[in-house]
Amino acid sequence: MTQPQVETVTSGADKAKLALAGVLVVGAVAAFYLLNQQDLWVRVAALIVALIAAVAVFFTSEPGKQLVAFGRESVREVKKVVWPTRKEAMQMTGYVFAFVVVMALFLWLTDKTLEWVLYDLILGWR
Repeated sequence: MTQPQVETVTSGADKAKLALAGVLVVGAVAAFYLLNQQDLWVRVAALIVALIAAVAVFFTSEPGKQLVAFGRESVREVKKVVWPTRKEAMQMTGYVFAFVVVMALFLWLTDKTLEWVLYDLILGWR
């Protein structure tokens, strides 16, 4: 089965929008620090307004629209998931805990056996 080729077409307008969004983000941070003589709420307001403008510009570009579409498709896929009931989840959690305890005991027993064989029988250090 061949995979269809996906071709991304980016126009000059989209590149300009992405560049503008980047400039707005940099401008927001710069404005926050350049307004250091102002009250904190003015600096934060300028930062938030410029960041909101950057996000708005980004979402009008094609990559922004694709991001929104991806989010919608993800929500739709999550709604298709069949979640386990509480009883099933508790049973599976119990199985996992039981397996962990059995594996811990097995590894502890293996470690102690190898320690006994190596140190007591072979090397005679005890």
